[in-house]
Amino acid sequence: MAQRQLAINAFDMCCPGHIQQGLWRHPRDRSSCFQQLHYWTDYAKRLESGLFDGLFLADVLGVYDVYRASADPAIEAAVQFPVNDPLMIVPAMAAVTQHLSFGVTVNLSYESPYLFARRMSTLDHLTEGRIGWNIVTGYLDSAAKAHGLQQQMQHDDRYDLADEFLSVVYALWEHSWSDQALCAKDLDFRFADAAQIKAVRHEGKQYALDARHLCAPSRQRTPLLYQAGASPRGQAFAGKHAECVFLNGQSFDAIAASVQGLRAQAVAHGRAADDMKIFVGATVIAAESDELAQARFEEYKAYADSEAALVHASASLGIDLSKFDTDQPVAAQAAKSQAIASNVQAINRQHGRAWTKGDLIRQMVLGSRQMPIVGSASRIADYFIALQTRCDVDGINLSRTVAPECFDDFIRLVVPELQARGVYKTHYQEGSIRRKLFGSDRLPASHPARWDSP
Repeated sequence: MAQRQLAINAFDMCCPGHIQQGLWRHPRDRSSCFQQLHYWTDYAKRLESGLFDGLFLADVLGVYDVYRASADPAIEAAVQFPVNDPLMIVPAMAAVTQHLSFGVTVNLSYESPYLFARRMSTLDHLTEGRIGWNIVTGYLDSAAKAHGLQQQMQHDDRYDLADEFLSVVYALWEHSWSDQALCAKDLDFRFADAAQIKAVRHEGKQYALDARHLCAPSRQRTPLLYQAGASPRGQAFAGKHAECVFLNGQSFDAIAASVQGLRAQAVAHGRAADDMKIFVGATVIAAESDELAQARFEEYKAYADSEAALVHASASLGIDLSKFDTDQPVAAQAAKSQAIASNVQAINRQHGRAWTKGDLIRQMVLGSRQMPIVGSASRIADYFIALQTRCDVDGINLSRTVAPECFDDFIRLVVPELQARGVYKTHYQEGSIRRKLFGSDRLPASHPARWDSP
């Protein structure tokens, strides 16, 4: 059987400090230019030169204020703060590329489905079908307070909200305009046939709507759908909705179990197992030899900020890690968290249920819980192929370290090695991002968006 080709996304955020906390301080890092448009257009052109499938952009709507019960540590260490709107930079990057796709994170908890549907349709038009949406419901109380609420909804309730939100936007994208709504210019003087554009009517627990979609159908209609929840409720949600699922890197056995569970959820919802592509997060430090890569790793470690990493971890776990001694077990407090449940579960699997702050600090050698893969192109290719073969994954979300050199090194060294082994494309296919990944611009008939209207 021929080896499947891996899809590769760059994973970043419109801020100075994304995942590897502290590396923005490195003298060769250029992420401090994140507020300048040329930084992003240059970034996009670099990724397309390396045949990357996409740029996956994370986002948050609040500040990390769990650690020390204050936002000050996050602000002072640039832990995903300041952070700009990722949607605003996409059209400029699309204008200087032809194939690179853009996965944008948007928290639906604070969105109007009607206006959000228009923004995404607009981006799908402007990118000619290269836009995806990472569906998130948020995990920060600070975001809820910024929107006039006392705290965020309970974990599983947020997914119930998301189900209803998606039902509304699916109806707008897929069912408001028929494929025959636009009129041929040479046949009559009407732009569109009003009879072919129907109002979407919805009365639900969270949303009420009576409106036609403001945008004509875009190439994909519904943007490519990403989702990253790995809790039991998150997996059920992904099984119903997600086309691409993003998993955090952990042991091969844990990844394989998550992949198997996700594909089973898709089948349980009447979809095919391969209707879902699984991407795993990875951090790579590549060089011409293992020795040179190790030297680069040691250089990077000098700039990593372990306390900033605790700031980030405290927010994503919903636990103030500043209250714990280095060797004091944290797990009992973690069980009460309403933040990212799958993060707590992943740490339990990795370190056992008696894990401590010290376990996290020792793991966060580059300022994140993601241990880097360090070595030559051959060593990194071996790892990716083993990950694909043993865990049944489809792609990698490649986190930045020192930008842009981390991606330049990957493109210069690792991409040719993967191509030589037949697991990475040598040219782009034409069409939308969904066509590149699944063979069609539109969602399959088995997806709930094609038949589920509110």
